[in-house]
Amino acid sequence: MNDNKDKYDNIFQETFSIERNILGKDLEYQSIEQWDSVGHMGLMAALEEAFDIFLETDDIIDFSSYNKGMLILGKYDIKF
Repeated sequence: MNDNKDKYDNIFQETFSIERNILGKDLEYQSIEQWDSVGHMGLMAALEEAFDIFLETDDIIDFSSYNKGMLILGKYDIKF
């Protein structure tokens, strides 16, 4: 696993207080109690800080799942 993937996974785990085995294709916005609108903004802030990026508003809105997030971050030259 690469460093960016570890960092990405850790951010999800820390932001939502979840175990690593929850991460994957089934993890979507509002699929867990912690990933509500407030949790979403906390996740976005943590990702911006960790990867030293500034997410565009459309990307924040489109960030609807764990997997979709990796695709969106690819636009910012973050490789997984």
